[in-house]
Amino acid sequence: MFEFLGDFYGIIKSLHIIAVISWMASLLYLPRLFVNHAMHIDNEIICAAFKPMERKLVNFIMKPAMIVTWVCAILLIITPGVIDFKTDIWFHIKLLCVILMTIFHVFLELEQKKFMDGAVTRSHKFYRYINEIPTILMIIIVFMVIMRPF
Repeated sequence: MFEFLGDFYGIIKSLHIIAVISWMASLLYLPRLFVNHAMHIDNEIICAAFKPMERKLVNFIMKPAMIVTWVCAILLIITPGVIDFKTDIWFHIKLLCVILMTIFHVFLELEQKKFMDGAVTRSHKFYRYINEIPTILMIIIVFMVIMRPF
């Protein structure tokens, strides 16, 4: 049924990797913006500079990159011969990590809205710590895809 996708495998996989790189860059950069924003939460001039940067990062890079990542991933998954759901345990681990990455993405979007509304309650230290979450997930994902240990 989806055999035609095999003809576009290289293009879809390339777009997937490009989107993942863009998404990861955003997931790593936005918490860093939050760190600096939270450190200067009482300075209206500095906050006014961070708000459009955060909004544009979310709306023009992070969200579209996530959508393209997921669309390409689904196309790759349904391409015949790419994934064997019964034996490719690595894929299930990778998928779990990508779902967790997506949840983290949604969390960051909600935090960005709080910054826009001036309703942020978390310290800059919190954002420093959570900045490690996408890195850890990325490491697991890359090892699952490249090494396919299970």
